[in-house]
Amino acid sequence: MPIKRKFLGELLVEVGMITNEQLDECLKIQVTSKERLGKILKSKGYVTDQQLMEIMEFQLGVPIVNLDSVNLSSALSQYIPESLAKKHSFAPIKASEGKLYLAMNDPLDFIAIDDAKMVSGLDVFPMIAPEQSIDDAITKIYGNVYAKDALKDLAEESSLEEAALGLTQHNANISNAPIVRLVNSIFEQAVKAKASDIHIEPAEKEVGVRMRIDGQLIPVLKIPKNAQSAVLTRIKIVGNMDIAEKRIPQDGRYGLIVSGNEIDVRISSLPTVHGEKIVMRLLDKNNFMISKEKLGFSKDNIEKFELLLKNPHGVILVTGPTGSGKSTTLYAMLGSLNARTENIITVEDPVEYTMAGINQVQVNVKAGLDFSNGLRSILRQDPDIIMVGEIRDQETVDIAIRAAITGHLVLSTIHTNDAPSTITRLIDMGIPSYMLAAALVGVLSQRLVKKICPSCKEEYKPSKFDLKAAGLPAGFKDTIYEGKGCSNCNNSGYKGRRAVHEILVIDREIREMMSRNESVDVIREYAIESQKMRTIGDECIDLMKKGITSIKEVIATAYSYQGGE
Repeated sequence: MPIKRKFLGELLVEVGMITNEQLDECLKIQVTSKERLGKILKSKGYVTDQQLMEIMEFQLGVPIVNLDSVNLSSALSQYIPESLAKKHSFAPIKASEGKLYLAMNDPLDFIAIDDAKMVSGLDVFPMIAPEQSIDDAITKIYGNVYAKDALKDLAEESSLEEAALGLTQHNANISNAPIVRLVNSIFEQAVKAKASDIHIEPAEKEVGVRMRIDGQLIPVLKIPKNAQSAVLTRIKIVGNMDIAEKRIPQDGRYGLIVSGNEIDVRISSLPTVHGEKIVMRLLDKNNFMISKEKLGFSKDNIEKFELLLKNPHGVILVTGPTGSGKSTTLYAMLGSLNARTENIITVEDPVEYTMAGINQVQVNVKAGLDFSNGLRSILRQDPDIIMVGEIRDQETVDIAIRAAITGHLVLSTIHTNDAPSTITRLIDMGIPSYMLAAALVGVLSQRLVKKICPSCKEEYKPSKFDLKAAGLPAGFKDTIYEGKGCSNCNNSGYKGRRAVHEILVIDREIREMMSRNESVDVIREYAIESQKMRTIGDECIDLMKKGITSIKEVIATAYSYQGGE
């Protein structure tokens, strides 16, 4: 059924969702901002995305489409160029029998529909989808298109080795050069896919590109072997690394902006038998400043978290493996503690997010400013609260403990398997147990657990081994789910992650245990029984029972955490 040509604002006023005054206000904003009316209406709080979709479906007869359940192939890019899809915020989702089905946030945008008809040469059938889902669909459809085009142009160059040798700091920024476009497209695809890392991996006959998405490495691109030198040289140039040195590991940094997001890229090169392997960690600075309410704490743990932050002095440690969100939690702590009446100073490597009202120090090892030296200097700056990015050695932890004993609140991170074992780790680092008992006030251990993809979620029958490895009884009867894998989750079965926590509050009894050098098992049992401490394994199992994560993810997280018991 053809859609009656009517403006979105007119429709919303007609059904009583907004007033004429509200429409006029938003239209005036649109004149200067050039944004779509629907986006302005949502930003003003007059309508929600769901309300917009439902009213258009009911009034216009345009169906809502769940893009998570649609198989989005890069072949769809032949019908609509990426520039047009981004301009009008629509995505081609199917082409059949001379018809092009188009996911749109505003099916009343007839200029967009006419442009799609003209470019594709097909009859356009609009469908309604949320704006964020459309953005994600565009990323899936067009993700590798620019990279493959750049590879094609790169293959036509007379000598890729000469191209690599010809790359210098002066001409590295020529945006139309195929090698520059290729590397830029890899960065852009990684940011849009919310990847935490990019791996450039030289092999014998080709160079593989993989991205870590939701904790898993996903292959995304293969680069010809003869383009290896040019690609690696380009990356080393943007990272201010030595392009002539290929025999030793190097580190570099690069800052870029993608879709308005400021991204900090840490680059590491490592010589391998087939050439230098490069790993790039992506840090979206916009993701660091989140409130403590959004960290995913359970009700009991948020109360313990609040209790820890009320301490006027002492050491609070956040522990977990690399990539478990420790830095994000530290920044949430700082945001909660930040007040004009207190002097807060940090020493970090690197400073991942700049916060107003907080004095942040960047580690510079070459200049002699490491964590321990920085911490010593901070203590001469009359601080109230100190944040040390990471405790790496005995000297740093010794200074931190002494700072806490002398009346400062010290926040930091350390690598241990769980909260109670942090105590033995610090004692092993040379801290006397009586000093540790006087200084330590709490330990927060955390992990990131992958969530089942809602598009391919299905019931799963666990084996006896699964149940035993997850610490569950053989007669466990709760329904368990897993993701079978689909295009929406890169066939991994998982989409997104959430944090699980374990908080150990150091009370009088635990201090006495520490002074008596009790074992970590005794301390853990006391915390579980007397403090009702929920372990990371407990939280993982709760998520599994709620259908949020799988038993395989429980095993991967809790089994290793339990030490294989």
